[in-house]
Amino acid sequence: MNSSERVGRIRALWRYPVKSMLGEELDAVDLSDGGVVGDRAYAVVDRETDKVASAKHPKLWPNLLACRAAFVDSTRPGDELPPVRIELADGNAVLSDAPDVDAVLSRFFGRDVELAHAAQNGYTIDQYP
Repeated sequence: MNSSERVGRIRALWRYPVKSMLGEELDAVDLSDGGVVGDRAYAVVDRETDKVASAKHPKLWPNLLACRAAFVDSTRPGDELPPVRIELADGNAVLSDAPDVDAVLSRFFGRDVELAHAAQNGYTIDQYP
């Protein structure tokens, strides 16, 4: 295979601003060394365990995949990311920069959580026991 040989076709581009939530379909994406700019920029963290919520643990996080997250504005490599709008399965929505975002998410999930930048504090992913 050489660099000009066609190897596939991209049919859709998706970005997931909050880990394990539904994301947003995009017409174009910017790439950085870390992948798609803004992908998994945030994560829901269980304050009791300090673990990142994961759809791979559906008994603990049954409604995680029923939520959708999308940036409110376009993203660019090197720029600060805009806020994310999180639409919850109960019909409520909250912005990532809202002062009560952690309280809104905690009420929805029924446990004490925080919305964290995914790369902070060395959090681990909640795994099957």
